[in-house]
Amino acid sequence: MPISEARRKANERYNAKAYDEIKVRVPKGHKAELQAHAEQQNESLNGFINRAIDTQVERDNS
Repeated sequence: MPISEARRKANERYNAKAYDEIKVRVPKGHKAELQAHAEQQNESLNGFINRAIDTQVERDNS
Protein backbone atom coordinates (compact mmCIF):
# COMPACT_ATOMS: atom_id res chain seq x y z
CA MET A 1 0.00 0.00 0.00
CA PRO A 2 1.46 3.40 -0.93
CA ILE A 3 2.19 5.83 1.88
CA SER A 4 0.18 9.01 2.18
CA GLU A 5 1.56 12.37 1.17
CA ALA A 6 1.47 13.50 4.81
CA ARG A 7 3.51 10.46 5.92
CA ARG A 8 6.04 11.03 3.12
CA LYS A 9 6.50 14.66 4.15
CA ALA A 10 6.82 13.67 7.82
CA ASN A 11 9.48 11.11 6.89
CA GLU A 12 11.37 13.72 4.86
CA ARG A 13 11.32 16.17 7.79
CA TYR A 14 12.59 13.51 10.18
CA ASN A 15 15.33 12.37 7.80
CA ALA A 16 16.47 15.97 7.23
CA LYS A 17 16.71 16.47 11.00
CA ALA A 18 18.26 13.11 11.91
CA TYR A 19 20.63 12.28 9.05
CA ASP A 20 23.33 13.74 6.84
CA GLU A 21 23.44 12.45 3.28
CA ILE A 22 26.52 11.53 1.26
CA LYS A 23 26.23 10.61 -2.40
CA VAL A 24 28.58 7.82 -3.45
CA ARG A 25 29.27 7.10 -7.11
CA VAL A 26 30.52 3.69 -8.20
CA PRO A 27 31.26 2.26 -11.65
CA LYS A 28 28.32 0.68 -13.50
CA GLY A 29 27.66 -2.82 -12.21
CA HIS A 30 29.50 -2.31 -8.93
CA LYS A 31 26.33 -1.32 -7.08
CA ALA A 32 24.81 -4.73 -7.82
CA GLU A 33 27.95 -6.42 -6.49
CA LEU A 34 27.81 -4.36 -3.31
CA GLN A 35 24.11 -5.09 -2.84
CA ALA A 36 24.71 -8.82 -3.27
CA HIS A 37 27.52 -8.72 -0.72
CA ALA A 38 25.38 -6.78 1.76
CA GLU A 39 22.56 -9.31 1.34
CA GLN A 40 25.02 -12.15 2.06
CA GLN A 41 25.84 -10.35 5.31
CA ASN A 42 22.12 -9.96 6.09
CA GLU A 43 22.27 -6.18 6.02
CA SER A 44 21.12 -3.32 3.84
CA LEU A 45 23.45 -1.65 1.39
CA ASN A 46 23.38 1.46 3.57
CA GLY A 47 24.21 -0.58 6.67
CA PHE A 48 27.08 -2.29 4.86
CA ILE A 49 28.54 1.02 3.67
CA ASN A 50 28.28 2.52 7.15
CA ARG A 51 29.95 -0.55 8.68
CA ALA A 52 32.75 -0.42 6.10
CA ILE A 53 33.36 3.26 6.82
CA ASP A 54 33.34 2.75 10.59
CA THR A 55 35.73 -0.20 10.30
CA GLN A 56 38.18 1.79 8.18
CA VAL A 57 38.05 4.80 10.50
CA GLU A 58 38.83 2.52 13.48
CA ARG A 59 41.78 1.03 11.59
CA ASP A 60 43.09 4.45 10.61
CA ASN A 61 42.88 5.67 14.21
CA SER A 62 44.72 2.71 15.75
